[in-house]
Amino acid sequence: MTDEWRGWQEAAETALYGDEGFYRRPEGPAGHFRTSVHASPLFAAAVARLLVRTAADLGTARVDLVDMGAGRGELVTGVLAALPAEGGAGLAVRAYAVELAARPEGLDPRVRWCAEPPSGARGLLFANEWLDNVPLPVAETDAEGVERYVEVRTRDGAERLGAPVTGADAEWLRRWWPSAGPGSRAEIGRPRDEAWAAAVSTLSAGLAVAVDYAHVRGERPPFGTLTGFRAGHEVRPVPDGSRDLTAHVALDACAAAAGPPAHLRTQREALATLGITGERPPLTLASADPSAYVRALSTAGEAAELTARGGLGDFGWLEHVVSPSGV
Repeated sequence: MTDEWRGWQEAAETALYGDEGFYRRPEGPAGHFRTSVHASPLFAAAVARLLVRTAADLGTARVDLVDMGAGRGELVTGVLAALPAEGGAGLAVRAYAVELAARPEGLDPRVRWCAEPPSGARGLLFANEWLDNVPLPVAETDAEGVERYVEVRTRDGAERLGAPVTGADAEWLRRWWPSAGPGSRAEIGRPRDEAWAAAVSTLSAGLAVAVDYAHVRGERPPFGTLTGFRAGHEVRPVPDGSRDLTAHVALDACAAAAGPPAHLRTQREALATLGITGERPPLTLASADPSAYVRALSTAGEAAELTARGGLGDFGWLEHVVSPSGV
């Protein structure tokens, strides 16, 4: 790692995805933070149910599953395991894990490991906490009201203001994250818009879903959301390769970039349509079948975590339907 001053996008790109970057580390993301995938197998089961629905909508028994930002393949593995129980026993699934790190040992041989999503996939493209790790520029409004790029030093995360924001980045800020005045900050989501639009464009037909920490215009935090995570704890965002670097996603801007039809809702709402609500089992089950009650209570607890207000349930689900050409 160098110790030069760089913009946050360039610095984070190296820190996360360079040869010695955070996402190249052998322990993988699960060694540092917990996503919905790690919280409960119910999440993978819900995605399996969504894959079955997508195949039915397409009228096919052969369907693609593309896991964007696959980590070490936890989600795609869980979905394949859950399919028989979720009505997908008769589906022929081509599974792709899209990840820059090396293929993990012992991964299900049915999973194709690739650095880019396949072109022309027909089925479900699912990106769970991928966009928040797409590096992006950070801007801050100076004392004169000029929005400037924030530069960062690799060694210690120290920051300084750089050149004024111009061109497409300035246009993005005007449309999606207007300045709140001197001292306010914004994360310029244009690289994420482009990344999501490119991912959606790889589908020939089906459904693309992005799940992430999110905010929308009118509710942007005045000082941004850039932060770091390491070993289960939130830490200062220092681009030295030792920690995750993440910022919430402007999913409304991503939706506009990929075009209609798009639907944005919370994870709580999305999972409810897939049968996960967190409701406790009836007490009558405790006397009729104590073992079943205990199992149902455990499942309800896991579902409650996935749908909790102020937690995972507040994540945004951005859904894009991709119709076959000519339809």
